[in-house]
Amino acid sequence: MVTEEHARAKRPVSALLAGPYGHPLHPVLVTVPIGAWVASLVFDIASLCVHDPAFLTRASMWLIAVGVLGAVAAATAGLLDLVAIPAGTPAQRTALVHMTVNLLVTGAYVGGFLWRHAAGTGGSVGAGMLALSAVSLGALGFSGYLGGKLAYRYGVRVADETTQAEGYTPSRPSR
Repeated sequence: MVTEEHARAKRPVSALLAGPYGHPLHPVLVTVPIGAWVASLVFDIASLCVHDPAFLTRASMWLIAVGVLGAVAAATAGLLDLVAIPAGTPAQRTALVHMTVNLLVTGAYVGGFLWRHAAGTGGSVGAGMLALSAVSLGALGFSGYLGGKLAYRYGVRVADETTQAEGYTPSRPSR
């Protein structure tokens, strides 16, 4: 049974800022920090394998910055999705954990960027910086699992079943 609150969680608070019904912006925007931070870790590892790692450590640092900016944009859209979820529900609790983990991860990457900026980018990335990126990326993966649970299990910002059924109704052949 779909309640009014459940149906409201599927609708955007602001279609302009969060994306229209059935097309939320948050899942699209999260690709920026995920891609930037994964590439940053790849560059960090690669910096340990080359003779002159400065270009890789510098690129990694700036990829972290791009990821942080993307995370701010994704968080804005995600917050708009969060406010539509009914209070006291498993979906809201999952969303709050998802948000908290993402804020911690973003904070860790901000700290990592500042650490790298202060240390300079002349050599390969240090073990501590590499570990911070790896742990942060692992936490981001856990948060992504929670985001998937919100969309695929609880249906947050996912079109209702009646709308989805349109995609499975055979079209009549034209004559």
